Amino acid sequence: MRPDVTVKENYEFRRIYRKGRSAVSPCMVVYCQRNRSGASRLGITVSTKVGKAVVRNLVRRRIRAIYRLNRDSMVPGYDVIVVARVRAAHIPYHKLEKSYLTLLEQLGLLKERAT
Repeated sequence: MRPDVTVKENYEFRRIYRKGRSAVSPCMVVYCQRNRSGASRLGITVSTKVGKAVVRNLVRRRIRAIYRLNRDSMVPGYDVIVVARVRAAHIPYHKLEKSYLTLLEQLGLLKERAT
């Protein structure tokens, strides 16, 4: 992922936690807030409670892949932070993706499908 499409700075994370909206599932929490750039950005937080470095990196890679594959179906112009919970390390990829899409739908970040 390019550095210009990620949330990296601590003050940005804190601002989104404080002022953004959130949705919760058993395996992750998604925070979002509109940004001024017009392009969506992703930030990922995986605590040491989730597991050792190998497990945390696996969860990060899965979340990044889910974001990348579903970016076109998202409304642009939002900063999205995904906080992985302990269950994220133990569930299959397709359930993690389904949970992510459900949370985006709850937050109103999915584009309307043309029928």
